[in-house]
Amino acid sequence: MNREKRILKPEKPVLVIGAAGVDIVGRMCGEVLERSSNPAQIRTSFGGVARNVAENLARLGQEVVLLSAVGNDIYGEQLLKTACSAGINTDYILKLDQQSTGMYIGVYNAAIELLFALDNMEIISAITPDYIRKNERLFKNASCVFVDMNLSPDTLRAIFSLAKRHRLVVCADTTSVHLANKLIPYLSNLFLITPNASEAALLVDPTKKITSRKQALLAAKALVSKGVEIVIITLGEHGLCYATSETNGYIPAIQTDISDPTGAGDALTATVLFALLNEIPLDDAVRLGVSAATLTLQFPGSVIPDLTLEKLYDQLVI
Repeated sequence: MNREKRILKPEKPVLVIGAAGVDIVGRMCGEVLERSSNPAQIRTSFGGVARNVAENLARLGQEVVLLSAVGNDIYGEQLLKTACSAGINTDYILKLDQQSTGMYIGVYNAAIELLFALDNMEIISAITPDYIRKNERLFKNASCVFVDMNLSPDTLRAIFSLAKRHRLVVCADTTSVHLANKLIPYLSNLFLITPNASEAALLVDPTKKITSRKQALLAAKALVSKGVEIVIITLGEHGLCYATSETNGYIPAIQTDISDPTGAGDALTATVLFALLNEIPLDDAVRLGVSAATLTLQFPGSVIPDLTLEKLYDQLVI
């Protein structure tokens, strides 16, 4: 396939667009009792795929601008304060009076398997095509663009249009199986995606499941054939597969005790992007991403507050 070479511009900020909100995660202490209050460990932190990616990038030392929306409430105020202190440029985040800051609730059993999750990200509808176009100057001064799939189809269309106009590569998170299909029209315009097995299957062939490492690698290659430059398919405790037009590979997961799985995939995505921005070869970039995901699994929150490249190399055992 003949394709235009997509170039990252590491000296400029990453433009991150998508969800920011509050995470509430509960882990059951024992068997689930229906229609009853259940003893659990409960923690809160700030989350949202785009916000998590932005914070990981900022803590690694990458300049980053976040476009999102929060409510004019205590959660939004604290989220902005925390993001700013982490090094994220929050100047362009909308603060809205009539809406509540987004929220995610995840409930896990004692074995840390997700039972169900709830989310309310309606406020992200405020990130409209007009809002994106009004901030076109941010595209002019960006190294690349990252998006999550909480954005509306019209907003995604505006983002990809401006990215093309300013010759920017676009990286994307599939976010969930219910949202991943929004990316299908843009596969040939993507630099990097990091779906899990279910999301990747939806993008390749919704009639088939990915249940093995071999199938995941074939799916990654299929997405590359559709125009994606770098595909990383995560397989949970079984590691991940990755592919480009020139190489492919498999990396096993690092065995670790899990405190909280929330945000691990976002840490992997942000770290791989950071590494590529700093001209680290893809094989090493993906290994660093696995290290970041492992450290995040060990931490009771969505982002490790003391994340550094040195810390990632210390964790690198594969």
